[in-house]
Amino acid sequence: MSPASTGASTTVAAVAPVSVPDSRMAPGGPGYRRMSFALFLAGVATFALLYCTQALLPLISGEFAATASQASWTVAAATGGLALFVLPMSALSERFGRRTVMTASLTVAVTVGILVPFAPSLGWLVVLRGLQGAALAGLPASATAYLAEEVRPRALVTAIGLFVAGNSVGGMSGRVITGWVAQEWGWRVAVGAVGVLAVGCAVAFRLLLPAPRHFTPGSLRPRLLLSTVRDHLANPLLRRLYAIGALFMTVFGGVYTVIGYRLTEAPFSLPQGIVGSIFLVYLVGTVSASTAGRLVGRLGRRGALYLAGGTTAAGLLLTLADTLPLVLAGLVLITTGFFAGHAVASSAVSSTATTGRAQASALYQSAYYIGSSAGSMAGAAAYHAGGWAATVCVGVLAVLGVVTITVMGSRAARLQPSLA
Repeated sequence: MSPASTGASTTVAAVAPVSVPDSRMAPGGPGYRRMSFALFLAGVATFALLYCTQALLPLISGEFAATASQASWTVAAATGGLALFVLPMSALSERFGRRTVMTASLTVAVTVGILVPFAPSLGWLVVLRGLQGAALAGLPASATAYLAEEVRPRALVTAIGLFVAGNSVGGMSGRVITGWVAQEWGWRVAVGAVGVLAVGCAVAFRLLLPAPRHFTPGSLRPRLLLSTVRDHLANPLLRRLYAIGALFMTVFGGVYTVIGYRLTEAPFSLPQGIVGSIFLVYLVGTVSASTAGRLVGRLGRRGALYLAGGTTAAGLLLTLADTLPLVLAGLVLITTGFFAGHAVASSAVSSTATTGRAQASALYQSAYYIGSSAGSMAGAAAYHAGGWAATVCVGVLAVLGVVTITVMGSRAARLQPSLA
């Protein structure tokens, strides 16, 4: 071999690219199961605390002589507080770290949760619930940002789906526990039981969650934060995803705020414990959220959203029946469609935003919980004005909004392939 050829081969070897292994977590890898279970528990605590009064609204109305619309503020205040504070809390997570902010949020939220059962009036109950929602604001956006940084991209939808599944279990367990406990000892003891459950979840979360390895601290400068938010809001895909999340949650918030009133009244006249057990249908949401990744793989993001919207609408129409099996079937479809749509939209936000992921997720969560507050109040007001059929109309209009926005996204993707 000639020197010239040896030198050429040496040069080629010198510039050959070096493959750097991806150190982020993946299914089956070290820390992935601990991380998944920790965030699952965080989701359980968040939704259990956030919606702990929802199944108890008829009892709260009875104690404080309040209408459905007035009692619904105990739910709307919590979700509204979360919606208002999720963006500032996401900024804190950019500076101080995702795990630190999530831990602090859970600590404050469970502390307020211990005080909620002692509220002397409906007004104080609403105030405490608002504080609780504001404290919980550090969880959702920080969790999705943590996953986007610590989990490999191909596993992101599945990982976020597991976190959303924790939300569904928390929402279900909180409502079921409060339903049966309230039937025996009243709504105050029931809310206290949820607080104790959340304390256990918070402790386990902190012990299990792996320390972040890919977090880079950001700045708390308001100007930089506003610039990041403005950039996200200027992205048409992110705007559509925010609107879709809000509309899905409008349906869900309205249905589950009012369903307790409907089932405790004629023709059903169910006891409080049985009404609380109705929320076992959340287990269906656990499955649909955790399988959202496979659904997107088969149908694409927009196809998955169409299916989620159609499933939700079919469920709404089924609940118009006056027979309990059909109402339950309708709730199953609503829950399946909602959690699938939420998992698809929230994971799309995390994968779309390449910078300021916490702010991108925070804007989604803000829109999502604004939709929850709006749905709770609109659904209760509609029920007061026109019965369950009016609440269903509110939900159907929201689903039509989801379909319309998804169609707009499909059209935009055809015109500009880079937005697909």
